[in-house]
Amino acid sequence: MRRFKQFEEFIFETMSKTGLPWLSAAAVDRDGVIWSRGFGFRDVGAGLPATPDTVYGIGSITKSFTAIAILQLREEGKLSLDDPVGEFLPLELEVKGEPVRLWHLLTHSAGIPALAYAEAFIRAATGAATAWVPTATTEDIVTFMAGAEEWALEPPGTRWFYLNEGYALLGKTIEVVSGLDYREYVRRRILEPLGLESACFLEELEGSPEPAAPYIITREGARERSSVPKGPIAADGGLAMGVLDLARYARMYLGRGELDGARVLSPGAVSEMEVPRVPVPYRGPFGEEGYGYGLWIIPDFLGRRVIGHGGSVLVYTAHMAYIPEEGIGIALLANASGPRLAQLALYGLALLMDADPEALPFVIHGRAVEELAGVYEAFRGTMRVEVRPLGEMLAISIKDKYSEQLIPLVPEDLSGGVKRFYTLQNGRRLPVEFLVDGEGVRLVYERYCFRRVGPLPR
Repeated sequence: MRRFKQFEEFIFETMSKTGLPWLSAAAVDRDGVIWSRGFGFRDVGAGLPATPDTVYGIGSITKSFTAIAILQLREEGKLSLDDPVGEFLPLELEVKGEPVRLWHLLTHSAGIPALAYAEAFIRAATGAATAWVPTATTEDIVTFMAGAEEWALEPPGTRWFYLNEGYALLGKTIEVVSGLDYREYVRRRILEPLGLESACFLEELEGSPEPAAPYIITREGARERSSVPKGPIAADGGLAMGVLDLARYARMYLGRGELDGARVLSPGAVSEMEVPRVPVPYRGPFGEEGYGYGLWIIPDFLGRRVIGHGGSVLVYTAHMAYIPEEGIGIALLANASGPRLAQLALYGLALLMDADPEALPFVIHGRAVEELAGVYEAFRGTMRVEVRPLGEMLAISIKDKYSEQLIPLVPEDLSGGVKRFYTLQNGRRLPVEFLVDGEGVRLVYERYCFRRVGPLPR
C-alpha cells in the first residue's frame, strides 16, 4: 500500500539523518498486524539485518506493564490505589506532610523531582559517564531513596515529575502483595497470557534468538558498540521484546484489556489508565498533554486521542502509540538513543487515518530547519556565517581565529516564504528572518543580510 511505502521512506530518511544502525516497526488494527519491517542492521559488525523479530529493550514502556499489575491486584482486592507506599515498604514516604500514595507513583505526581538513579546507572553501565549509584536490587533503591522527601518541591498529586524510582517502588509493592518476584509476576500474569513470546528482561536479552546489538551514537555521529544495562532496572524500564510483540501489546489496549481471547485487565481499568491525572510540562500543537496510569495521553491529534508511551535505556529506544477510537496502533524499536520515535509514530498514525503527515507541525518544522541550514555570506563575502541545526532550533555560528558566537534561533512562524525566528540580545527580543524565494535563501539578522552560498561543511 502506498501509505506504508511513504512511511518506510520517512523512517529511512530519519535513520539516515540520525545515524541509526537499525530500526524495527509495525502497524496494527484490532484484528492484527497490518504491516511490519526491519530497517538496517541489528549487528553492524556481523552484517546481520534487523527484522520484525529482532529483540530490543523497550525502556519505560515497561511502566505500563507495572501499572497493569497494580490494577490487577486492586481488582483482586489486595490493595487500593489510595494506599500509602509505607503500608507495603519500609519507607515512610511523606511529602509536605502528606503520605505518598500508590496512585501518586503511577502518575509521577509524588512531588519529588527525578532522583536520577536510573540515569546514573545506565550511563555508568554503558561507559557513557562515571557517576555511580550502588543499586543492584530494588532494596538498594529503597535505601537510596531515604530522605527523598526533603528533595520534594510540591505536595503529592499536584505536579508531574517523571520519577523512575517511583515505579521501582511499585515493582517492590507488587512483590510484597503477590508473593512473587516482579519479573515472575509479569511473566505469569501478562506476558504469557498475551502470547508475547519474544518478551524477556534486559539481563536475558542477549540470549534471545535475534538480539539487537546495543549501540551509542557519539556526538561526532559514530556508532559505538556498547553493552546492555543489567541490574536493578525492572519495573521502571527492564523489559525487552520484538516489535511484533510490542504491536500485539498495543492491540490488547485496542481490545480493552483482551487479546485473542485472553483478558489481562477489565475494560474499565484500561479506561482508567487512559485518563490524564496530572498535566505534563510540555506544550505543543496537539492540546494539553497528560499522564494517566503508566500511559501518556495526547488529547487532540487530528481530532483523536493518541495514547502510548516511549522508552529509552540509552542503547535502545522504543515507542508505542494507539488511537482507541480508530482501532489502530504503531510500534517502533531502535538500537540507540536520539531518534524522535514519537514523531515517527505520529507520522505513521496520520497515514493510517488517511491524513497528510507532511502537514503535521513537526514535519513542517523539520523540513524548514533542513531547508535553512547552510553557509551564508554578506555583501561581497565580507562576512561568512554558518546556520546549523541545534536540536529543534537553529543556531547562527559566527567565528574567526580568536572567537566564536553561537546564537540560538527559536522558531516562531515557519509558514510562507518568510520563516520567522527570534533570539535574545542584551536581554531584548530580536527578530530573525529567512527569506525563501526564487533567488534562494537570505538571512536577515540584526543589521545584516546574508545570502546562502552553500551547504554546511561535513
